[in-house]
Amino acid sequence: ELSPQRGVGIDFAPTLIEEAKRLFPRSNLEFKVADVQKDKIEEKFDCITFINCLCDIEDVWAAFRTARSCATQDTRLVIINYNYLWAPILKLGEKIGMRMPQSNLNWFSFEDVSNLLYLNGFELVNKGYSCLFPIKIPIISNLINRFIAPLPFIHRLGLATYFVARPLPGGLRPSRPCTVSVICPVRNEVGNIEECCRRLPKMGTHTELIFVDGNSTDGTREKILEMIEKYSGSLEIQLVDQGEGKGKGDAMRKGYAAARNDIFMILDGDLTVPPEDLPKFYAAIEEGRGEFINGSRLVYSMEEDAMMPLNLAGNKFFAFVFSFLLGQKLKDTLCGTKVLRRHHYEMIEKNRSWFGDFDPFGDFDLLFGAARLNLRIVEIPIRYRARAYGETKISRFSHGLLLFKMCWIALKRLKFRLHA
Repeated sequence: ELSPQRGVGIDFAPTLIEEAKRLFPRSNLEFKVADVQKDKIEEKFDCITFINCLCDIEDVWAAFRTARSCATQDTRLVIINYNYLWAPILKLGEKIGMRMPQSNLNWFSFEDVSNLLYLNGFELVNKGYSCLFPIKIPIISNLINRFIAPLPFIHRLGLATYFVARPLPGGLRPSRPCTVSVICPVRNEVGNIEECCRRLPKMGTHTELIFVDGNSTDGTREKILEMIEKYSGSLEIQLVDQGEGKGKGDAMRKGYAAARNDIFMILDGDLTVPPEDLPKFYAAIEEGRGEFINGSRLVYSMEEDAMMPLNLAGNKFFAFVFSFLLGQKLKDTLCGTKVLRRHHYEMIEKNRSWFGDFDPFGDFDLLFGAARLNLRIVEIPIRYRARAYGETKISRFSHGLLLFKMCWIALKRLKFRLHA
Protein backbone atom coordinates (compact mmCIF):
# COMPACT_ATOMS: atom_id res chain seq x y z
CA GLU A 1 0.00 0.00 0.00
CA LEU A 2 1.30 3.45 -0.93
CA SER A 3 1.50 6.01 1.89
CA PRO A 4 2.63 9.14 0.05
CA GLN A 5 3.75 12.36 1.64
CA ARG A 6 1.57 13.93 -1.04
CA GLY A 7 -0.74 12.09 -3.41
CA VAL A 8 -2.78 13.34 -6.36
CA GLY A 9 -5.64 11.38 -7.91
CA ILE A 10 -7.20 12.45 -11.21
CA ASP A 11 -10.17 11.31 -13.25
CA PHE A 12 -12.28 12.95 -15.94
CA ALA A 13 -15.52 11.93 -14.14
CA PRO A 14 -16.57 14.48 -11.44
CA THR A 15 -18.76 11.89 -9.65
CA LEU A 16 -15.78 9.57 -9.14
CA ILE A 17 -13.63 12.42 -7.83
CA GLU A 18 -16.33 13.36 -5.30
CA GLU A 19 -16.59 9.74 -4.20
CA ALA A 20 -12.80 9.54 -3.76
CA LYS A 21 -12.83 12.69 -1.61
CA ARG A 22 -15.55 11.15 0.56
CA LEU A 23 -13.74 7.84 1.00
CA PHE A 24 -10.27 9.30 1.59
CA PRO A 25 -10.59 12.62 3.47
CA ARG A 26 -6.86 12.98 4.17
CA SER A 27 -4.86 16.20 4.15
CA ASN A 28 -2.00 14.65 2.15
CA LEU A 29 -4.32 13.56 -0.69
CA GLU A 30 -5.74 15.75 -3.44
CA PHE A 31 -8.36 14.61 -5.95
CA LYS A 32 -9.18 16.68 -9.00
CA VAL A 33 -11.05 16.45 -12.29
CA ALA A 34 -8.61 16.28 -15.19
CA ASP A 35 -8.05 14.40 -18.43
CA VAL A 36 -4.64 12.72 -18.48
CA GLN A 37 -4.80 12.65 -22.29
CA LYS A 38 -5.20 16.41 -22.75
CA ASP A 39 -4.47 18.39 -19.57
CA LYS A 40 -0.99 19.49 -18.56
CA ILE A 41 0.07 18.44 -15.07
CA GLU A 42 2.77 20.78 -13.77
CA GLU A 43 4.22 18.53 -11.08
CA LYS A 44 6.78 15.72 -10.68
CA PHE A 45 6.05 12.44 -8.88
CA ASP A 46 8.11 9.55 -7.50
CA CYS A 47 5.44 7.00 -8.43
CA ILE A 48 2.74 7.24 -11.11
CA THR A 49 -0.01 4.61 -11.25
CA PHE A 50 -2.64 3.62 -13.82
CA ILE A 51 -5.04 1.28 -12.04
CA ASN A 52 -7.53 -0.63 -14.24
CA CYS A 53 -8.04 2.38 -16.49
CA LEU A 54 -6.13 1.63 -19.72
CA CYS A 55 -9.21 -0.16 -21.08
CA ASP A 56 -11.19 3.09 -20.90
CA ILE A 57 -8.62 5.60 -22.18
CA GLU A 58 -9.23 6.77 -25.73
CA ASP A 59 -5.58 7.68 -26.45
CA VAL A 60 -3.12 5.73 -24.30
CA TRP A 61 -0.16 7.24 -26.20
CA ALA A 62 -1.19 10.72 -25.01
CA ALA A 63 -1.75 9.48 -21.44
CA PHE A 64 1.74 7.96 -21.28
CA ARG A 65 3.21 11.15 -22.75
CA THR A 66 1.63 13.12 -19.90
CA ALA A 67 3.02 10.60 -17.40
CA ARG A 68 6.51 11.01 -18.89
CA SER A 69 6.32 14.79 -18.42
CA CYS A 70 5.57 14.20 -14.70
CA ALA A 71 8.44 11.76 -14.18
CA THR A 72 11.96 12.23 -12.85
CA GLN A 73 14.80 9.82 -13.60
CA ASP A 74 13.93 7.88 -10.41
CA THR A 75 10.16 7.71 -11.00
CA ARG A 76 8.48 4.35 -11.39
CA LEU A 77 5.35 3.99 -13.51
CA VAL A 78 3.07 1.19 -12.28
CA ILE A 79 0.24 -0.10 -14.47
CA ILE A 80 -2.40 -2.63 -13.47
CA ASN A 81 -4.75 -3.69 -16.23
CA TYR A 82 -7.19 -6.47 -17.03
CA ASN A 83 -5.86 -9.50 -18.87
CA TYR A 84 -7.46 -9.55 -22.35
CA LEU A 85 -8.04 -13.32 -21.97
CA TRP A 86 -10.69 -12.44 -19.38
CA ALA A 87 -12.63 -10.17 -21.75
CA PRO A 88 -15.48 -12.67 -22.44
CA ILE A 89 -15.90 -13.43 -18.71
CA LEU A 90 -15.91 -9.75 -17.72
CA LYS A 91 -18.47 -8.93 -20.41
CA LEU A 92 -20.65 -11.81 -19.21
CA GLY A 93 -20.38 -10.40 -15.67
CA GLU A 94 -21.71 -7.06 -16.92
CA LYS A 95 -24.67 -8.71 -18.64
CA ILE A 96 -25.76 -10.65 -15.55
CA GLY A 97 -25.25 -7.70 -13.20
CA MET A 98 -22.14 -8.91 -11.37
CA ARG A 99 -19.96 -6.08 -12.68
CA MET A 100 -20.52 -2.40 -13.41
CA PRO A 101 -20.79 -1.82 -17.21
CA GLN A 102 -17.52 -0.56 -18.72
CA SER A 103 -16.74 1.03 -22.07
CA ASN A 104 -13.69 -1.25 -22.59
CA LEU A 105 -12.25 0.66 -25.53
CA ASN A 106 -9.01 -1.34 -25.48
CA TRP A 107 -7.72 -4.81 -24.69
CA PHE A 108 -3.93 -4.81 -24.62
CA SER A 109 -1.32 -7.54 -24.81
CA PHE A 110 2.03 -7.25 -23.01
CA GLU A 111 3.65 -6.28 -26.32
CA ASP A 112 1.09 -3.50 -26.91
CA VAL A 113 1.72 -1.86 -23.54
CA SER A 114 5.49 -2.31 -23.77
CA ASN A 115 5.52 -0.65 -27.20
CA LEU A 116 3.39 2.31 -26.05
CA LEU A 117 5.70 2.79 -23.06
CA TYR A 118 8.79 2.71 -25.28
CA LEU A 119 7.31 5.26 -27.71
CA ASN A 120 6.86 7.66 -24.80
CA GLY A 121 10.27 7.34 -23.22
CA PHE A 122 9.75 4.50 -20.74
CA GLU A 123 11.54 1.18 -20.36
CA LEU A 124 9.76 -1.88 -18.99
CA VAL A 125 11.59 -3.33 -15.96
CA ASN A 126 9.03 -5.81 -14.64
CA LYS A 127 5.77 -7.39 -15.75
CA GLY A 128 3.53 -10.27 -14.79
CA TYR A 129 0.07 -11.61 -13.96
CA SER A 130 -1.86 -11.83 -10.71
CA CYS A 131 -5.19 -12.92 -9.21
CA LEU A 132 -6.12 -16.20 -10.84
CA PHE A 133 -9.18 -16.60 -8.59
CA PRO A 134 -10.87 -13.19 -7.96
CA ILE A 135 -13.81 -14.49 -5.86
CA LYS A 136 -13.22 -14.36 -2.09
CA ILE A 137 -13.67 -17.80 -0.54
CA PRO A 138 -11.87 -18.35 2.79
CA ILE A 139 -8.68 -20.43 2.49
CA ILE A 140 -9.44 -21.52 -1.11
CA SER A 141 -8.87 -18.09 -2.71
CA ASN A 142 -5.59 -17.58 -0.86
CA LEU A 143 -4.40 -21.10 -1.70
CA ILE A 144 -5.07 -20.71 -5.43
CA ASN A 145 -3.68 -17.18 -5.77
CA ARG A 146 -0.53 -17.82 -3.69
CA PHE A 147 0.51 -21.30 -4.75
CA ILE A 148 -1.23 -22.25 -8.01
CA ALA A 149 -1.36 -18.90 -9.84
CA PRO A 150 2.47 -18.51 -10.13
CA LEU A 151 2.94 -21.93 -11.79
CA PRO A 152 4.28 -22.01 -15.39
CA PHE A 153 1.61 -21.55 -18.08
CA ILE A 154 -1.14 -21.19 -15.46
CA HIS A 155 0.20 -17.76 -14.46
CA ARG A 156 -0.87 -16.37 -17.85
CA LEU A 157 -4.52 -16.89 -16.87
CA GLY A 158 -4.47 -14.27 -14.09
CA LEU A 159 -7.22 -11.65 -14.12
CA ALA A 160 -4.78 -8.75 -13.85
CA THR A 161 -1.58 -7.88 -15.66
CA TYR A 162 0.95 -5.54 -14.11
CA PHE A 163 3.82 -3.50 -15.50
CA VAL A 164 6.58 -1.50 -13.84
CA ALA A 165 8.51 0.94 -16.03
CA ARG A 166 11.24 3.52 -15.60
CA PRO A 167 11.99 6.63 -17.67
CA LEU A 168 14.61 6.06 -20.35
CA PRO A 169 17.70 8.25 -19.87
CA GLY A 170 17.69 11.33 -22.08
CA GLY A 171 13.97 11.99 -21.94
CA LEU A 172 12.01 12.89 -25.07
CA ARG A 173 14.50 15.29 -26.60
CA PRO A 174 14.29 15.37 -30.42
CA SER A 175 17.43 14.82 -32.48
CA ARG A 176 16.89 18.01 -34.49
CA PRO A 177 13.92 19.88 -35.97
CA CYS A 178 12.85 18.44 -39.33
CA THR A 179 10.65 19.35 -42.26
CA VAL A 180 7.77 17.07 -43.29
CA SER A 181 6.18 16.00 -46.59
CA VAL A 182 2.76 14.34 -46.25
CA ILE A 183 1.94 12.34 -49.40
CA CYS A 184 -1.74 11.60 -49.92
CA PRO A 185 -2.68 9.30 -52.87
CA VAL A 186 -6.29 9.95 -53.94
CA ARG A 187 -8.73 8.67 -56.54
CA ASN A 188 -12.34 9.82 -56.44
CA GLU A 189 -12.04 11.27 -52.92
CA VAL A 190 -13.53 14.73 -53.51
CA GLY A 191 -15.44 14.56 -50.22
CA ASN A 192 -12.24 14.08 -48.21
CA ILE A 193 -9.94 16.70 -49.76
CA GLU A 194 -11.02 19.76 -47.76
CA GLU A 195 -11.21 17.72 -44.53
CA CYS A 196 -7.63 16.57 -45.09
CA CYS A 197 -6.37 20.13 -45.58
CA ARG A 198 -8.33 21.46 -42.61
CA ARG A 199 -7.31 18.72 -40.17
CA LEU A 200 -3.66 18.23 -41.13
CA PRO A 201 -1.46 19.33 -38.19
CA LYS A 202 1.67 21.39 -38.76
CA MET A 203 4.76 19.34 -37.91
CA GLY A 204 8.41 20.25 -37.60
CA THR A 205 9.69 23.50 -39.05
CA HIS A 206 7.69 23.15 -42.28
CA THR A 207 4.91 20.86 -43.53
CA GLU A 208 3.88 20.32 -47.15
CA LEU A 209 0.88 18.30 -48.34
CA ILE A 210 1.19 16.49 -51.67
CA PHE A 211 -1.95 15.09 -53.29
CA VAL A 212 -1.28 12.50 -56.01
CA ASP A 213 -4.44 12.23 -58.09
CA GLY A 214 -5.05 8.90 -59.83
CA ASN A 215 -7.20 10.20 -62.71
CA SER A 216 -10.27 10.94 -60.59
CA THR A 217 -13.62 11.46 -62.30
CA ASP A 218 -15.62 12.97 -59.40
CA GLY A 219 -14.02 16.43 -59.24
CA THR A 220 -11.17 15.50 -56.88
CA ARG A 221 -8.54 17.24 -58.99
CA GLU A 222 -10.58 20.44 -59.20
CA LYS A 223 -11.13 20.37 -55.43
CA ILE A 224 -7.38 20.09 -54.82
CA LEU A 225 -6.74 23.13 -57.04
CA GLU A 226 -9.39 25.01 -55.05
CA MET A 227 -7.65 24.07 -51.78
CA ILE A 228 -4.26 25.19 -53.11
CA GLU A 229 -5.72 28.66 -53.62
CA LYS A 230 -7.72 28.67 -50.38
CA TYR A 231 -4.78 27.65 -48.17
CA SER A 232 -2.16 29.75 -49.95
CA GLY A 233 0.12 31.25 -47.31
CA SER A 234 -0.97 28.91 -44.49
CA LEU A 235 -0.33 25.41 -45.91
CA GLU A 236 1.84 24.44 -48.84
CA ILE A 237 -0.17 22.09 -51.08
CA GLN A 238 1.05 20.38 -54.25
CA LEU A 239 -0.95 18.52 -56.89
CA VAL A 240 0.80 15.69 -58.72
CA ASP A 241 -1.04 13.95 -61.57
CA GLN A 242 -0.46 10.20 -61.64
CA GLY A 243 -0.97 10.15 -65.39
CA GLU A 244 -0.75 6.73 -67.03
CA GLY A 245 0.50 5.01 -63.88
CA LYS A 246 -1.79 2.71 -61.91
CA GLY A 247 -2.09 1.70 -58.28
CA LYS A 248 -1.26 3.25 -54.94
CA GLY A 249 2.38 2.13 -55.15
CA ASP A 250 2.95 4.11 -58.34
CA ALA A 251 1.16 7.13 -56.84
CA MET A 252 3.36 6.98 -53.73
CA ARG A 253 6.54 6.88 -55.80
CA LYS A 254 5.42 9.92 -57.79
CA GLY A 255 4.67 11.69 -54.53
CA TYR A 256 8.10 10.86 -53.10
CA ALA A 257 9.72 12.22 -56.27
CA ALA A 258 7.91 15.54 -55.79
CA ALA A 259 8.56 15.78 -52.03
CA ARG A 260 11.14 18.32 -50.88
CA ASN A 261 11.35 17.76 -47.12
CA ASP A 262 13.29 15.60 -44.62
CA ILE A 263 10.57 13.20 -43.48
CA PHE A 264 8.12 11.38 -45.78
CA MET A 265 4.66 10.43 -44.48
CA ILE A 266 1.93 8.50 -46.27
CA LEU A 267 -1.68 9.42 -45.43
CA ASP A 268 -4.42 7.49 -47.23
CA GLY A 269 -6.96 9.73 -48.93
CA ASP A 270 -9.94 7.96 -47.33
CA LEU A 271 -8.90 9.48 -43.94
CA THR A 272 -9.66 6.23 -42.12
CA VAL A 273 -6.42 7.01 -40.27
CA PRO A 274 -7.05 10.44 -38.68
CA PRO A 275 -4.60 13.16 -39.81
CA GLU A 276 -4.51 14.26 -36.16
CA ASP A 277 -2.48 11.11 -35.36
CA LEU A 278 0.45 12.06 -37.61
CA PRO A 279 2.32 14.04 -34.89
CA LYS A 280 2.75 10.73 -33.03
CA PHE A 281 4.61 9.35 -36.05
CA TYR A 282 6.66 12.53 -36.26
CA ALA A 283 7.59 12.28 -32.56
CA ALA A 284 8.65 8.63 -32.93
CA ILE A 285 11.04 9.32 -35.79
CA GLU A 286 12.30 12.68 -34.49
CA GLU A 287 13.02 11.27 -31.01
CA GLY A 288 14.83 8.26 -32.49
CA ARG A 289 12.38 5.58 -31.32
CA GLY A 290 12.52 4.02 -34.77
CA GLU A 291 13.73 4.55 -38.32
CA PHE A 292 10.65 3.20 -40.09
CA ILE A 293 7.34 4.02 -38.40
CA ASN A 294 4.34 1.87 -39.29
CA GLY A 295 0.74 2.47 -38.26
CA SER A 296 -1.18 -0.30 -36.51
CA ARG A 297 -4.99 -0.48 -36.68
CA LEU A 298 -5.22 -3.71 -34.69
CA VAL A 299 -4.45 -2.48 -31.16
CA TYR A 300 -7.37 -0.17 -30.35
CA SER A 301 -10.98 -1.10 -31.02
CA MET A 302 -12.30 0.12 -34.39
CA GLU A 303 -15.37 2.01 -35.40
CA GLU A 304 -18.23 -0.18 -36.56
CA ASP A 305 -17.88 -1.14 -40.26
CA ALA A 306 -14.32 0.25 -40.38
CA MET A 307 -13.02 -3.20 -41.38
CA MET A 308 -14.95 -6.23 -42.56
CA PRO A 309 -14.37 -9.54 -40.68
CA LEU A 310 -12.67 -11.15 -43.71
CA ASN A 311 -10.32 -8.16 -44.05
CA LEU A 312 -9.54 -8.30 -40.33
CA ALA A 313 -8.68 -12.00 -40.52
CA GLY A 314 -6.50 -11.36 -43.59
CA ASN A 315 -4.69 -8.50 -41.88
CA LYS A 316 -3.88 -10.66 -38.85
CA PHE A 317 -2.71 -13.55 -41.02
CA PHE A 318 -0.40 -11.44 -43.18
CA ALA A 319 0.92 -9.61 -40.11
CA PHE A 320 1.99 -12.99 -38.72
CA VAL A 321 3.57 -14.06 -42.01
CA PHE A 322 5.40 -10.80 -42.65
CA SER A 323 6.64 -10.65 -39.05
CA PHE A 324 8.39 -13.96 -39.72
CA LEU A 325 9.73 -12.78 -43.07
CA LEU A 326 10.97 -9.40 -41.81
CA GLY A 327 12.41 -10.68 -38.54
CA GLN A 328 10.64 -7.93 -36.58
CA LYS A 329 7.26 -8.43 -34.93
CA LEU A 330 4.52 -6.35 -36.57
CA LYS A 331 0.83 -6.34 -35.76
CA ASP A 332 -0.45 -4.65 -38.94
CA THR A 333 1.67 -4.66 -42.10
CA LEU A 334 -1.23 -3.46 -44.28
CA CYS A 335 -1.86 -0.11 -42.57
CA GLY A 336 -1.34 2.59 -45.20
CA THR A 337 0.32 5.11 -42.89
CA LYS A 338 4.09 4.74 -43.02
CA VAL A 339 6.83 7.24 -42.15
CA LEU A 340 10.55 7.32 -42.87
CA ARG A 341 13.35 9.78 -43.52
CA ARG A 342 14.18 10.92 -47.04
CA HIS A 343 17.69 9.41 -47.06
CA HIS A 344 16.36 6.01 -45.97
CA TYR A 345 13.77 6.11 -48.76
CA GLU A 346 16.51 6.93 -51.26
CA MET A 347 18.48 3.90 -50.06
CA ILE A 348 15.39 1.69 -50.42
CA GLU A 349 14.81 3.09 -53.91
CA LYS A 350 18.35 2.18 -54.99
CA ASN A 351 17.81 -1.40 -53.80
CA ARG A 352 14.35 -1.82 -55.33
CA SER A 353 15.60 -4.03 -58.16
CA TRP A 354 16.82 -6.57 -55.60
CA PHE A 355 13.16 -7.43 -54.78
CA GLY A 356 11.65 -6.48 -58.10
CA ASP A 357 9.20 -3.72 -58.91
CA PHE A 358 6.09 -5.83 -58.31
CA ASP A 359 4.29 -4.14 -55.40
CA PRO A 360 1.10 -2.34 -56.54
CA PHE A 361 0.35 -1.16 -52.98
CA GLY A 362 3.66 0.48 -52.11
CA ASP A 363 3.61 -0.84 -48.52
CA PHE A 364 5.78 -3.91 -48.99
CA ASP A 365 8.25 -2.19 -51.26
CA LEU A 366 9.02 -0.04 -48.20
CA LEU A 367 8.78 -2.80 -45.57
CA PHE A 368 11.05 -5.22 -47.44
CA GLY A 369 13.50 -2.42 -48.18
CA ALA A 370 13.53 -1.34 -44.53
CA ALA A 371 14.14 -4.94 -43.43
CA ARG A 372 17.02 -5.37 -45.88
CA LEU A 373 18.61 -2.15 -44.59
CA ASN A 374 18.09 -3.39 -41.01
CA LEU A 375 16.11 -0.30 -40.07
CA ARG A 376 14.39 -0.31 -36.68
CA ILE A 377 10.66 -0.70 -37.41
CA VAL A 378 8.21 0.46 -34.73
CA GLU A 379 4.42 0.64 -34.79
CA ILE A 380 2.14 3.49 -33.72
CA PRO A 381 -1.34 2.31 -32.62
CA ILE A 382 -4.08 4.36 -34.26
CA ARG A 383 -7.88 4.30 -34.08
CA TYR A 384 -9.15 3.13 -37.43
CA ARG A 385 -12.24 5.03 -38.57
CA ALA A 386 -15.04 4.04 -40.91
CA ARG A 387 -14.90 5.66 -44.33
CA ALA A 388 -16.97 8.87 -44.39
CA TYR A 389 -16.95 9.33 -48.18
CA GLY A 390 -16.40 7.21 -51.27
CA GLU A 391 -15.79 3.50 -51.77
CA THR A 392 -12.90 1.22 -50.89
CA LYS A 393 -10.36 0.54 -53.65
CA ILE A 394 -9.46 -2.86 -52.17
CA SER A 395 -10.31 -6.05 -54.07
CA ARG A 396 -10.14 -8.70 -51.35
CA PHE A 397 -9.43 -11.77 -53.44
CA SER A 398 -7.25 -10.47 -56.28
CA HIS A 399 -5.21 -8.35 -53.87
CA GLY A 400 -5.02 -11.31 -51.50
CA LEU A 401 -3.43 -13.40 -54.26
CA LEU A 402 -0.91 -10.62 -54.88
CA LEU A 403 -0.02 -10.63 -51.19
CA PHE A 404 0.67 -14.37 -51.30
CA LYS A 405 2.92 -13.77 -54.31
CA MET A 406 4.81 -11.10 -52.38
CA CYS A 407 5.17 -13.48 -49.42
CA TRP A 408 6.79 -16.06 -51.68
CA ILE A 409 9.20 -13.53 -53.19
CA ALA A 410 10.11 -12.20 -49.74
CA LEU A 411 10.64 -15.76 -48.49
CA LYS A 412 13.15 -16.40 -51.27
CA ARG A 413 14.88 -13.03 -50.91
CA LEU A 414 14.96 -12.67 -47.11
CA LYS A 415 14.94 -16.20 -45.68
CA PHE A 416 16.29 -18.52 -48.40
CA ARG A 417 18.98 -16.24 -49.78
CA LEU A 418 22.45 -17.65 -50.33
CA HIS A 419 25.28 -16.30 -48.20
CA ALA A 420 28.65 -15.84 -49.79
